[in-house]
Amino acid sequence: MTRQNNEIGLAIVGCGTIGRIRGELARDYPGVGWIGLCDTKSELGEKLQKDTGADFFTTDYKELLARPEVTAVIIATDENFHTGPTLLAVERGFDLFIEKPLATNAKESEQILNAITESGVDAVVGYTQRFRRRFLAVKERLITGQIGDVTTVVTRAFMNRMVPIATLSRTEDRDNLTPMVVSGTHSLDMCMWLMEGKTPVSVFAQSVDKSLGKYGTKDSTVGIFTMDDGTVWSMNISWALPTIWPGSVYGIEIGIVGTEGVIDIEDTHRDLVLASDHAQGAGYAPEGFDPGAPRHVDFLTSYPPGDMHDGQLWGPMREETNAWFQRLYTGQSTPHATAADGHRNLILTMAMDLSARLGRPVSLPVTPEDLMQ
Repeated sequence: MTRQNNEIGLAIVGCGTIGRIRGELARDYPGVGWIGLCDTKSELGEKLQKDTGADFFTTDYKELLARPEVTAVIIATDENFHTGPTLLAVERGFDLFIEKPLATNAKESEQILNAITESGVDAVVGYTQRFRRRFLAVKERLITGQIGDVTTVVTRAFMNRMVPIATLSRTEDRDNLTPMVVSGTHSLDMCMWLMEGKTPVSVFAQSVDKSLGKYGTKDSTVGIFTMDDGTVWSMNISWALPTIWPGSVYGIEIGIVGTEGVIDIEDTHRDLVLASDHAQGAGYAPEGFDPGAPRHVDFLTSYPPGDMHDGQLWGPMREETNAWFQRLYTGQSTPHATAADGHRNLILTMAMDLSARLGRPVSLPVTPEDLMQ
């Protein structure tokens, strides 16, 4: 990092749920001296401008990124619309925080990665789970060799269907909005981060779409990866659980077996349960989404960004965002996912979908052209 102790001029492209969270955190960070906002929905952006005291708002990201105050950019648009503003931010030499996935089109993801690599800008991708204490503790134990060489990894992710229904309702471009590309990417990134140094050489996956096929997506995807050193890793997700499932978004279980030990991670949030006569709302509640049924039981702490107290969000998204500001302001090393990590994650999730479509194993690496056929 070359910039140290210089005020951050922050542009936020996308003022929805996550853009709002990042914007409110930026307002409170002393190293952020200027905030500009962009959203195609003027009422959304103007409300965030009022709530954060942002200095500028526009519905045109090109106008925002042309402002002389901008030094860093957060891309928080819907998944299908990352490419345009990301490439322009890279062209202008701005440091970047890009919400996952890097893109939903494999060729565009590769284009973004190449542009970032050639320009030398510092770019990270939003994988919030990396900033949770439990996963940082596991990472440290693996780095220090506490269970020897990892030989087997088993991953299971459960989600209720609020996320796919809300995500798909915002677009007709649904070809790549699958459980793996949109949400399984979080647990995939976590496992690849924990298995750092191992490279997948093949994947065999299958999918089912009996519940969510009518929305244009799959219910579940189950896959087996083989790594270059023979390690076997199962990677499974279902985002088709009923909307009344108590988990607000994500529940993960990961088992990591090594030659000298094992790490067993239960991150299902079933250790903190609220049952009430009062309806608990949607948990995950993007603009305009109604879960269609009251939810009276919640697994507290299961909303990945964190939890509200005294009008503020506390949890891993605060840690992740403030760590990025610290990275920009002081040059501090952080555990953020890189753009290369983000592109790799997209390719692997799409390779799982490709294997499920073809009904056979897929050798890795696979090219964007093969994935997009």
